[in-house]
Amino acid sequence: MSDLGWEIYVLEGFYRVLKAASQYAGGREIIVTENGIADSADSQRPGFLRDHLLAMHKAIQEGVRVSGYCHWSLLDNFEWAEGYEPRFGLFETDYVTLKRHMRPSGRMFAMIAESNSVTDDSLVADGGMGDGESAK
Repeated sequence: MSDLGWEIYVLEGFYRVLKAASQYAGGREIIVTENGIADSADSQRPGFLRDHLLAMHKAIQEGVRVSGYCHWSLLDNFEWAEGYEPRFGLFETDYVTLKRHMRPSGRMFAMIAESNSVTDDSLVADGGMGDGESAK
């Protein structure tokens, strides 16, 4: 469960939505514009991110043309229904000083983006939560 009480690990659902969106779009390229979790402790986000990227990779291997992925979100921000309480960011925002600090999940995402792959090396930043699976 996320900090907002949302169920988070519905990976088969994420995969199926990608497949259905591709079919609906007639095989045209699709972009995932928001995929993230409210996790103030950053304890679930690394695994969430890894697992969703692997599910997306599975869909890509099966012909889904994903041309972009945007994690929600880069920074903690104002959520219209919840205010400043939920912490979705790869960077923590201190709302008093407005300073930003990269979370471990942010370091992990940077490694994944730089290498264009989810590998055991990129999983070091998430505390070794990896199961040895790799995708590129």
